[in-house]
Amino acid sequence: MILDMYSKCHFYLYMIKAIFFDIDGTLVSFKTHQIPQSAVDAIVDAKDRGIRIYISTGRPRSLITNIKAIEQWVDGYITANGALCFSGKQIISCRPIPYEDVLTMLRFSDKMGFPCMVVGENDLVMYNSNDSSDRIFHQMLNVQNLRDDNNVAPILQQRILQLTPVISKEEELKIMPYMKGSVASRWYPDFADITAMDACKGNGFLDLIAYEGIAPQATMAFGDGGNDVSIIKEAGIGVAMGDANEILKQCADYITTSVDEDGIYKALQRFVFAA
Repeated sequence: MILDMYSKCHFYLYMIKAIFFDIDGTLVSFKTHQIPQSAVDAIVDAKDRGIRIYISTGRPRSLITNIKAIEQWVDGYITANGALCFSGKQIISCRPIPYEDVLTMLRFSDKMGFPCMVVGENDLVMYNSNDSSDRIFHQMLNVQNLRDDNNVAPILQQRILQLTPVISKEEELKIMPYMKGSVASRWYPDFADITAMDACKGNGFLDLIAYEGIAPQATMAFGDGGNDVSIIKEAGIGVAMGDANEILKQCADYITTSVDEDGIYKALQRFVFAA
């Protein structure tokens, strides 16, 4: 199977025109909260070769605060797991959660006592914040500009792109049947990302490459979590990080090493820079 994967990647060596990167656990280390210098150097090298660089993240636009080392080379973004995509300053697609589903999640948050990040088109808030949300978002993910209060009224006037409840998989399975227009995905076991039914990184990817006029076969995508499955399947070459979850590894074309072991540099060195 590895030989088949290599053959596919080798076939597209000379064709790569765009590379899509997940952020947390792929570009940015959970240990250092930084992008390794090897990944920065590889991205600069790719740009010098005329390759376009895109971010593909579960983070909403206002929480993308940890990629300053490469921001100047980014051509476009898939944000909030595909709910909002843009190239430069041009919004390409927006897929909001049905309003009734938003209210349903907030009612469950009140009833069951779990925190839930509510992401609007322009603002976001952590509803019913507690020690768990602080540990995950402020400490582990190093989020600096997340407001912790229950004043969601202004945000509910906006299109809601994503809900991120801090719930178990079992709790998710109980709640989601009540949210008919939404879907859940996970890239970390302690919380779920809820988006509109048709919002995923794979659809955001298709929106962006259609707008840019890039064939899917001429792309690479990197990821490490369950929310990366759809884009890894759609990209010409789908790369899983070495510490990615097993579901993602099974659908990837190639498994590189972890972000802390220079995984991005090694994959690009093998399949792009070797051309």
